[in-house]
Amino acid sequence: MLFSSIKNWKSESHLYSEAFKTALVFLESNDFETMPAGEIELEGRNIFAIVMDKETDAVENRAPEVHEKYIDIQFMVRGTEKIGFTRRDSRFVVKSDLLAEKDLLLYEHFTDNESFVVLTPGDFAVFYPQDVHRPLCAHNEKQNVRKVVVKIAV
Repeated sequence: MLFSSIKNWKSESHLYSEAFKTALVFLESNDFETMPAGEIELEGRNIFAIVMDKETDAVENRAPEVHEKYIDIQFMVRGTEKIGFTRRDSRFVVKSDLLAEKDLLLYEHFTDNESFVVLTPGDFAVFYPQDVHRPLCAHNEKQNVRKVVVKIAV
């Protein structure tokens, strides 16, 4: 898992692959406040973005998840979101296996070694296939957020 701000990415650019740079240039150079929600292909299914409007909820109401085919870059446009994360572990109990249809595996709730990061506008977090993450958790209170998730094929 990586955490940074779109304001800092250029000074960190030596850390990122070309695919990440493509995604970060896209995030930096678009006005997502006025862009309609939906999916945008940057490089076909290798790199695409999903602009979404969602509501955060209590941690216990959000399921931890992983993806196997894609890396997530979760970018906050408006609002505040808390995201839980930990490393994937064989002890976690699968709640719903949607890997074939949606590249999504949901786990039952757990508390083992979960840490949290808070995303505010301009922040982004990167989650790799080994990173279990619990997005859209409320920070202090439920709220509507606008975020962009860029998917990069592994």
